[in-house]
Amino acid sequence: MPVFSAIDFDHHEQVNFFYDKETGLKAIIAIHNTNRGSALGGCRMWPYADEQFAITDALRLSRGMTYKAAMANLPFGGGKAVIIGDSHRDKSPALLRAFGKCVEQLNGRYITAEDVGTSVEDMAFIREETSHVVGLPGGCGDPSPFTAFGVFESIRSAVLYRLGKSSLLGVKIAVQGLGHVGYSLCKLLAEAGADLIVTDIEVDLVQQAVSEFKATPVAPESIYGVEADVFAPCALGAIINDQTIAQLQCKVVAGSANNQLESHAHGELLAKMKILYAPDYVVNAGGLIDVYYEGPAYNPDIVKVHVEGIHDTLLDVFHKAEELNISTSEAADLIAEERFRG
Repeated sequence: MPVFSAIDFDHHEQVNFFYDKETGLKAIIAIHNTNRGSALGGCRMWPYADEQFAITDALRLSRGMTYKAAMANLPFGGGKAVIIGDSHRDKSPALLRAFGKCVEQLNGRYITAEDVGTSVEDMAFIREETSHVVGLPGGCGDPSPFTAFGVFESIRSAVLYRLGKSSLLGVKIAVQGLGHVGYSLCKLLAEAGADLIVTDIEVDLVQQAVSEFKATPVAPESIYGVEADVFAPCALGAIINDQTIAQLQCKVVAGSANNQLESHAHGELLAKMKILYAPDYVVNAGGLIDVYYEGPAYNPDIVKVHVEGIHDTLLDVFHKAEELNISTSEAADLIAEERFRG
């Protein structure tokens, strides 16, 4: 189980392993960089095939949070927690409280929040053991609507830059994944007049989208090859890889999923294919922006204005990539690194 020699280890400041015998908690908290402030990132609970997959996820996701916070101009570094287990079967209030004790041991260097497999309600149990948690019930709550709004603004930005269209009316958009973010995104896109193609492993969600948004359904394995203006990945990561990239029939890739590119080489391949890639950690920053404003003075209107700024941030990325003749993923990395490395 290598960490320092792992391909995804990127000068991480700290990687922590926690175990609680009574609850069966097995957790990893990775802190990538704290130059801009405490490392903020959600807690993911997933039944990883083995511990190395869990380590890889923690390393990749925590790095992404550093870049995301920098591009969103937030005073945070990047961190991420993963709990090894099935959230439907293994999660309990006692396990969440045990995880809260782990977070507390880090003395504020890491701040947790919800992620895949955890919820706003779960954060309340974690809060019983630590103050270093955001996205609480009664606070800003579920950040996914603002994540979806940020993706919507990103698609508008990319369509303007790549297609020269200021409206999404009639733009064909293929959405992969109809979870909280993906479904909210479909609602915004439908309201803007886009034509939707959708897929998800949950058949009921697909049928709901077909009924509510007049979307066209396709099988999960077919979404990569559909002809569309925009492909919006809103499920799991590494979906742009050697097997899928040749299938793409789109002009833009812009979605909420983390770590969409299996490697940097795939960002370069997209550029060569003249497919405009909107870097995921810029696109999906809306939820992070939302929890930043949590507190007694929380105002969703202020959050919305900040999230709307993702539109122009992406335009800056696209222009920099064109100016330097590099991929958009490289351009976003350069901008982010200037901000968090000082």
